[in-house]
Amino acid sequence: MASSSTWSMCSLRAALPSISASPSCPSISFPKYPSSSSGFKLSKPKSGPKPINSFVGLAPMSTLLFPSSYQDSTSFEFTIIDNGGRISAMRHGRKVPKLNRPPDQRKALLRSLTTQLLKYGRIKTTRARASAMRKYVDKMITMAKDGSLHKRRQALGFIYEKQIVHALFAEVEERYGGREGGYTRIIRTLPRRGDNAPMAYIELV
Repeated sequence: MASSSTWSMCSLRAALPSISASPSCPSISFPKYPSSSSGFKLSKPKSGPKPINSFVGLAPMSTLLFPSSYQDSTSFEFTIIDNGGRISAMRHGRKVPKLNRPPDQRKALLRSLTTQLLKYGRIKTTRARASAMRKYVDKMITMAKDGSLHKRRQALGFIYEKQIVHALFAEVEERYGGREGGYTRIIRTLPRRGDNAPMAYIELV
């Protein structure tokens, strides 16, 4: 009884069907009918042709799950960056300033800043907002220099005040007729008191 209850790692490893048992280690074989009270006995592996392994419980079914252990004619390699359940990557080449706002609020903010700059000619805001709104102001002036009805309707859909659009289309030719781009100027100033945010003036040239 004491000899049958003593197990070794070699005997347990030999009991797995996927690992071939070495001749020096005994294997566990289960009898068809219970001949003893222990239920199993230790026996030496027999020499001869090995049976086909029919154990498929842990067989790799997909090459994506087991790329190194299971290789066939078509192999796939994927690199997944997982960050707490979310796939994340670096923003290379994406130069859209987010301004700490969702897309709809960011667009409304840029439209408001563009309207105020075209109305007053000079405003004070943060450097990030001034740099972000600069291309929209240049675009509105370029559309006004075109002067077509389609461009006027596009400007009316972006600028909040209708009177500013009509005044811009009327005065842009004599003010910016000989200038090709560069209609705004950004002047840095002291940081904002409180949160120390970098501030700047943006004005029409």
